[in-house]
Amino acid sequence: MQSNKTTFAPFIRKDNSTSEVMSDVILALLPCIVMSYLAFGFVPVMVVLVAVGSALVTEFIFSAIFFRNTDSIADGSAIISGILLSFTIAPFTPLYVAAFGGSMAVLFGKLLWGGLGRNMFNPALVGREFMTVFFPAVMASRTIWYDKTAVNISEIDIFSNEFINHLFYKASGAIGEYSIFFLVLGGLFLIIRRRISWHIPFALLAAFTILLLVFSNLTDYKIQFSLGGLLLGTIFMATDMPTSATTNYGKLYYGAMIGIVAIICIVNDVKYEYMSYSILLLNAFVAPVNWVFRPKVWGQKLDIMTRSWQGLSLTACVLIATFAIIYLHHAELVMYLVFIYIAYCIIRFIAKGTNY
Repeated sequence: MQSNKTTFAPFIRKDNSTSEVMSDVILALLPCIVMSYLAFGFVPVMVVLVAVGSALVTEFIFSAIFFRNTDSIADGSAIISGILLSFTIAPFTPLYVAAFGGSMAVLFGKLLWGGLGRNMFNPALVGREFMTVFFPAVMASRTIWYDKTAVNISEIDIFSNEFINHLFYKASGAIGEYSIFFLVLGGLFLIIRRRISWHIPFALLAAFTILLLVFSNLTDYKIQFSLGGLLLGTIFMATDMPTSATTNYGKLYYGAMIGIVAIICIVNDVKYEYMSYSILLLNAFVAPVNWVFRPKVWGQKLDIMTRSWQGLSLTACVLIATFAIIYLHHAELVMYLVFIYIAYCIIRFIAKGTNY
């Protein structure tokens, strides 16, 4: 009897499972949950748990009904979507709003696209935009951001320098923004573990910083932004594998354009949604980014002029789309964009059924 042995090329062999990758991301996020507890006790922790719980329930029910799959919650992606969503919202967000956001993040951010790895947009940011559109009064309320009576620990005095102390811990902003130190540490952990690469964070922060310095020096406009929110989006959302560029040069371009779009949004008075808009907008351009920065075919010459023209055209399209989003934002028409997105997702899912 002849024995056939199957072998695999080294460059396609992978020991890590999806659940292992997701476990590392969850581990990188856990310190920030601890810091939220230090800030306001169990209140923000409950928001995190409710968002995660609703994401898991939605994942389980929808997958069981439409995909005949009850094991999808085991990969951990719904947990990460729930955590990241909760990290972008206020600590005193009503739990029913957090539950709605977690459910919409998984449903319209992932499942209606066919499941893990097939989604075009970052699920957590999709969920956040749904919350903003369907609960505008709640999300715009100042009362959900701070409650003096609920403060657990106001300051931590570990270092002799106040600025460094605030980098380590500052009880202000969204749930995931209380510790710059642990956000950066989580990012370094993911890079060391090779769950993300350095290209997108480096390019994003470099482009953002350069334009920040340019606008600060050339104009009297005072640019205000959240460093915690910037790092949260840079490290944990812009690097989302299914929704970001794949090649190294593509990642550098993708990250840089997110930073550029974010600054353009800020200087055009988009005060709170600049990271959401910039990441979601570049999510929509991932396919052309991958095409423009595709590797050279072996044995063929690289046409620099053609690639340059394609890159310039792509950049022009991104910038045009940026100013269109800014216009819709100020005209309070973003909600209709979300409605169109909902209709598109539902029609697309019905048309494809479960044949993904």
